[in-house]
Amino acid sequence: MSLKIGDAAPDFTLPTDGGSTVTLSGLRGRKVVIYFYPKDDTPGCTTESCGFRDAFPDFSKLDAAIIGISKDSVRRHDKFKDKYALPFTLASDENRDTCEKYGVWAEKSLYGKKYMGIERTTVLIDGKGIVRGLWPKVKVAGHVDEVLAAAKAL
Repeated sequence: MSLKIGDAAPDFTLPTDGGSTVTLSGLRGRKVVIYFYPKDDTPGCTTESCGFRDAFPDFSKLDAAIIGISKDSVRRHDKFKDKYALPFTLASDENRDTCEKYGVWAEKSLYGKKYMGIERTTVLIDGKGIVRGLWPKVKVAGHVDEVLAAAKAL
């Protein structure tokens, strides 16, 4: 991963659920939590997304925006969001440009087979657009609480 704490977070504009778009620079002045995840409606990704959903009121009190990013289409995001009542933005990075800018498009291994995919990663960005927290290779259990504690400390 090339991104480091203290770096300026790369700007992006991505299509989102609901037929809208999100631009990181448009969220200046707010804390932003971006969690990159491999695929909608899979066990780990669902658990992680529902964890952020359940903690959403706590993040909202901190004026922190949450954005989930995967390569899934906007249509898949709409279904995933509706199925689990996710109250935050899901952005579609189908061409993986943003994943590559953030260094989360990586070689992975499953049952001895190597392939390219999104490495589950969370990035915490302050109101000035600076990376203040970075969690590569996220283990889902307890992760949302760690991110929330870091956001409170900003």
